[in-house]
Amino acid sequence: MSLQIINLTKKFGEQIALNNINVEINNNEIIGLLGPNGAGKSTLMKSIVGALKIDKGEILFDGTDVREDEIGVKKKMGFLPENNPLYSEMYVKEYLNFVADLHQISKERIDEVIDLVGITPEKSKKISQLSKGYQQRVGLAQAILHSPDLLILDEPTNGLDPNQIIEIRNVIKQIGKEKTIILSTHIMQEVEALCSRVILIHEGNIIQDSNIEEFKGKYGSLEEAFAGYTQ
Repeated sequence: MSLQIINLTKKFGEQIALNNINVEINNNEIIGLLGPNGAGKSTLMKSIVGALKIDKGEILFDGTDVREDEIGVKKKMGFLPENNPLYSEMYVKEYLNFVADLHQISKERIDEVIDLVGITPEKSKKISQLSKGYQQRVGLAQAILHSPDLLILDEPTNGLDPNQIIEIRNVIKQIGKEKTIILSTHIMQEVEALCSRVILIHEGNIIQDSNIEEFKGKYGSLEEAFAGYTQ
């Protein structure tokens, strides 16, 4: 798998959300996408998965422009947005059956993914009856159900308690052994626990793209480095 983002620019009116972004991502990496609120992280992720139109530049997935084969490319991507848009009145397994039908994949895969993300005890409940942690797991299940080559996760542990955070991190780490993951988060411990590489966006520009040790550099911690680069 390869993802190339070339001179990507996105504007909302006069506001420049992404300013001439260039990134290259290869197979089996877990990448921490960092930046202050409003930096352009969600805009970048939504541009990659085709939820936002590209104003200028290119995004190539395995050498194919994402605009030329939108459906084919999307079949190879999984996305868990920050707001986790689940159908709360559906039952867990009913919802995953619905997602499997959309992707035209076998129902056997559903039980495999339910087991992987740890929702077996909850699979017969309505989504609205689940805790926030289990709802995040259902969102993660839909994102990986079709075995995507690239998984994009926007704040996947937001609002979870410490035990739930550890559980979700373990699932992400397991998936990351075989897939490429872009993980947006404000939690620096999460970056240290999961990521081998950091991409830092600030005011629509990439100001750092390096491994974790290089990102830390002269700073004592990732938090200090983040503050140093963005203040």
